[in-house]
Amino acid sequence: MTSTAATTGRARSGPALLAVLLPAMLATVIASDMVNLVLPAIGAEFGATEAELAWVVTGFLLMFSIGIPFYGRVSDRVSLRRLFALALLAYAAGSLICALAPDLLVLVLGRIVMGAGAAAIPVLSIIAVTRLMPEDRRGMGIGVLSAATGVGTAAGPAVGGGIGQFLGWPALFWIMLVVALALLPAAWRVLPGEPPASTGRFDLPGGILLGLGAGLVLFGITQAQVAGFAAPASWVSLVVAAVAIALFAWRTARVAQPFVPPALFTNRVYRAAVIVAFLAMIVNLGGLVLVPLLVIDVNGLEPGAGALVMIPAGVAVAALSPLIGRLADRVGTRPLVLAGLAAMGLFALFLSAFTGGTSVVPAGVGMFGLSVGFILVITPIIGAAASALPSAQVGVGLGILQGAQFLGAGTGPALFGVLVTARQEGGAGAVNPLYPGHEGAAFSDAFLAMAVVVVLALAVAFRMRPAPAPVGPSRDVREREAAG
Repeated sequence: MTSTAATTGRARSGPALLAVLLPAMLATVIASDMVNLVLPAIGAEFGATEAELAWVVTGFLLMFSIGIPFYGRVSDRVSLRRLFALALLAYAAGSLICALAPDLLVLVLGRIVMGAGAAAIPVLSIIAVTRLMPEDRRGMGIGVLSAATGVGTAAGPAVGGGIGQFLGWPALFWIMLVVALALLPAAWRVLPGEPPASTGRFDLPGGILLGLGAGLVLFGITQAQVAGFAAPASWVSLVVAAVAIALFAWRTARVAQPFVPPALFTNRVYRAAVIVAFLAMIVNLGGLVLVPLLVIDVNGLEPGAGALVMIPAGVAVAALSPLIGRLADRVGTRPLVLAGLAAMGLFALFLSAFTGGTSVVPAGVGMFGLSVGFILVITPIIGAAASALPSAQVGVGLGILQGAQFLGAGTGPALFGVLVTARQEGGAGAVNPLYPGHEGAAFSDAFLAMAVVVVLALAVAFRMRPAPAPVGPSRDVREREAAG
């Protein structure tokens, strides 16, 4: 096949590819949060305590955080078709187990299996766009996937609560089973079956140490949100996580072919992208969790009405993500990332200053601006990270990047939740002198802390410079010429 024919084939695969990846991404993100509002019903049916019910969420999240780097690394050795099919089958099997679960233990087991499959979808979707779409359309493709992520994050609790209320909580898992099985033949047809030309050993011990460290960090932080950092479940998990990460770093420096090549982090653009993605995700998910709590606790809205405050932000994410992806292809990464972080910082300050009154409008406006700023950051930064890496490192590199995002998603709500609880118990007024009232001062302080995190991200992003353009043909052309 000639280079022209190959390029044409890849360009034509774009719509079909996104038609598979977008609903898969949407279902995966919805699945992570869809059980939140039906946990009381599950607890009543199985006679479970709140601590026991938490494992319905925690089991999924732990497998998700552990699995993302593994799938990214394995994608450098196994075809996307086989990996994606395996992930969908695991997701479907977990959904079936959950739908038929006779008790809480089986339900948690099903959620763990679901998480093991779901972990593959985000990272493999980004890798598929990076490998299969032309360079000038990758930003658009990543933007579409970012839109699915934003919509799924905002819609997950509402979809789960609505369906669970009218059809019962098992219906959620029957629907996810049908979605996974419907996507399976389409993914098999669209995704390539040829494995990447990767050589070398697979560092399984290194991968286990990395997954263990990430999973225990997330578990320790979530336990701190429930019982405080002094609780043994929290601090012991964090200590063991630190040991696992230290052993991972030790092994990475000493084995010939480590799970994560150290050369990844000598790349300035990639290194900055990972840090910025982690910090931006901390703020974004912190806002997505705290703003609904604010309007319920301070403004007195019912949970359903409180969720309506999030709709403008979700609509903006869905509409703007593909446009931002196209814009990133034209103007580059750094200007958009800096503008997005600046918007996130300003709207975090806005939330800190103006959400203490009787109106919920400031909360909606603040969340709208925070979400738009986040999309300006995350969509171009994923594309920049993928473009900065050699082809042999794209899988593991994007796996680490997606893992950092997800770790930020778990860390943000937990840390800011701990801060809100501590400030509420202290009973002090807001640190921000512009905050108009005393009630809700703890939320004001949390939003102010988000602005501080954004400043840290800005300091990193200012050092991000675009990689020099390669001399001669593009990377895609060079790879096709080398292959044939």
